[in-house]
Amino acid sequence: MAQLILLLAMLVLLWVLLIRPQRARQRQQQDLLSNVDPGDEIITVGGLYGIVQEIDEEDDLIVEIADAVHVRIARRAVAGVVKPDDEADEDADATDDEDGHHDALERASEDVFDEGSERDSEVFVKDDDPESPAALERR
Repeated sequence: MAQLILLLAMLVLLWVLLIRPQRARQRQQQDLLSNVDPGDEIITVGGLYGIVQEIDEEDDLIVEIADAVHVRIARRAVAGVVKPDDEADEDADATDDEDGHHDALERASEDVFDEGSERDSEVFVKDDDPESPAALERR
């Protein structure tokens, strides 16, 4: 009897942790696909971004992926609808300096490309070459 209760408890746990969330994701994806309208910016499962121009008679989407470039895709190929992130753009603008450069990118490039590291790598390459003058002097 205890084994039967344990088996039932494991099945309930499996249903709660795996099956129920998967069904919720499928329902959410179906709602997303059914609510795609012309004018929405989408991303496909292949990674293409585009704007839905129209829905044809076979329920496929006509999507503009570049200026005057339209493709026909199946509705099920839509991975998601891209929401405009006005707040993210404002945050990115706040970290730019007066020249329009991003501070973190500038600091990273300075760390990688300072003159000392370039000389160190040149010495390493010269020492690695068995025919280099430095290698011949060590013999």
